[in-house]
Amino acid sequence: MKPNMKSSPAVAASNDNTSTPAFFILVGIPGLEDAHIWISIPFCLMYIVALLGNSLLIFIIVKERSLHEPMYVFLCMLAVADLLLSSSSVPKTLSIFWSISKEISFEGCLTQLFVIHFVFVVESGILAAMAFDRYVAICNPLRYMAILTRSVIGIIGAAALVRSFCLIFPAIPILKQLPYCGHNVMPHTYCEHMGVARLACADITFNIRCGITIVFLSAGLDTIFIGVSYVLILRTIAHLPSKEAHMKALNTCGSHIFVIFMFYTPAYFSFLTHRFGHHVPKHLLILLANLYVIIPPTLNPIVYGVKTKQIRECVIQMFVKVRAQ
Repeated sequence: MKPNMKSSPAVAASNDNTSTPAFFILVGIPGLEDAHIWISIPFCLMYIVALLGNSLLIFIIVKERSLHEPMYVFLCMLAVADLLLSSSSVPKTLSIFWSISKEISFEGCLTQLFVIHFVFVVESGILAAMAFDRYVAICNPLRYMAILTRSVIGIIGAAALVRSFCLIFPAIPILKQLPYCGHNVMPHTYCEHMGVARLACADITFNIRCGITIVFLSAGLDTIFIGVSYVLILRTIAHLPSKEAHMKALNTCGSHIFVIFMFYTPAYFSFLTHRFGHHVPKHLLILLANLYVIIPPTLNPIVYGVKTKQIRECVIQMFVKVRAQ
């Protein structure tokens, strides 16, 4: 099949079954190859912080019975998602920067692609659930524990997983059906949907529309839900009787708002520039794509560790006990 031939994925696959490459070559950040070793330093440091911070957060929440409340259960889910999101992409990125291995098998690429996008959508759902948690805690505090029971939290977690699987999995067979005509050099640090689709020698309009639909049905709807939740929260806060009550209510939401900002800003910016920023330098696009898989996992445990009094006290007590031994 000629590279400029336009066809549907199904037709392309039936006419060119041998065009699927055995592996892809990830070149890293195009134009900045000479700086890869230096770029790897902050990436490596952030990944170490993400591993240690989120692991510590999970350990503390699981171990301390006083933290077995809905807010902290959702935070534990977020930490698990952060570990998976960073670990599914950063190790391969570092291996490229350090020239250890730039190859990834076709099946391995699709697996990495699925895990990254799957976890991203799950994490978006968890952030929406955390917004609902704050809404109930502030707008209906007397029924907080009655509404957010263990079974409800379990259903929310399961719903986030099922939704993510249903949205992301169909992209895998679609990418498998595309003809690649031997194209296997990808200007990226990890496998992602449009990065793989753009290597195909066929019309990828369906893939582009599929990607936009997935983003709208996941992060798009979650952002709307979070926005509505905080409008209702702010309206309730405005009617609180004292300034002290205002500050206490806002303080309980501060960490979550910051985490939301750090999660969605690089993700949306990366998504929009990939699809509409045709004049944006390629190296900037790849850097943006790396930000949303490493920045949130790095900062989330720090933000919650510093801003949340109960977690901060538990961390201090743990280190005091370790030092006493």
